[in-house]
Amino acid sequence: MTDLPSFDLTGKTALVTGAARGLGRAIALALANAGADIALGLREVASGSEVQAEIAALGRRAVPLQMDVMHLPEAYAAIDAAIAAFGHLDILVNNVGGGTEGPIEDFTEDEFDMTIALNVKASFFIAQRVARHMIARGQGGRIVNMSSQAGFVALPGEAIYCLSKAAVAHMTKCMAVEWGRHGITVNAVAPTFIETDGTAEALGRPGFRDDVVERIAALHRVGAPREVSGAVTFLTSPAASLITGQTLLIDGGWTAR
Repeated sequence: MTDLPSFDLTGKTALVTGAARGLGRAIALALANAGADIALGLREVASGSEVQAEIAALGRRAVPLQMDVMHLPEAYAAIDAAIAAFGHLDILVNNVGGGTEGPIEDFTEDEFDMTIALNVKASFFIAQRVARHMIARGQGGRIVNMSSQAGFVALPGEAIYCLSKAAVAHMTKCMAVEWGRHGITVNAVAPTFIETDGTAEALGRPGFRDDVVERIAALHRVGAPREVSGAVTFLTSPAASLITGQTLLIDGGWTAR
């Protein structure tokens, strides 16, 4: 048989935002392991030395870039630097995100604006900048946005985060429809709670972890970073060439209940 799916990213270049730790680090390493060279988007460029060394150990090139996604001129400069370093970008992973917690009646306007700016606005304009390059180059591309299971269910205390991640899922559809004619696929992943340094505090709260495990209805366990990075690698690979406009839930069955 010769018509077999390929998961090989050899010769491809990728920009991963928030690449120093957590899911960003796992995604950067997974893409490098599949053959891609990686531009590391970092809020503090010095934080990327460890993952840069790990990528080099895989035989791939990694370029650390100062890239605070909340400061768009800096983000644009990082994108341009990545293109200059590699000659082109084939893949963008909009990984950075976050938010605050509290009752809906207590949220401030500043908290709302910050969460929307981080999860929606930054991803929109970073994708726009990279897509312009991909369109001009004429070789297509892959964009993966970071949604969340929170965009599909209501999590008490996380209303702004939930609505922002729902917006990411719909934004992904809009981008996919408009950019498909240029050979660009746009998808998103929507993880459940994953074991990272960013979730350690919440998952360490008495009773919280037990509640999360119970709500992950099918598998009843917290996820590992590789279970997200594997999905991102698939979506950026030739094997996923007919998939676009989709948000892949990586939730262990949470939303199936």
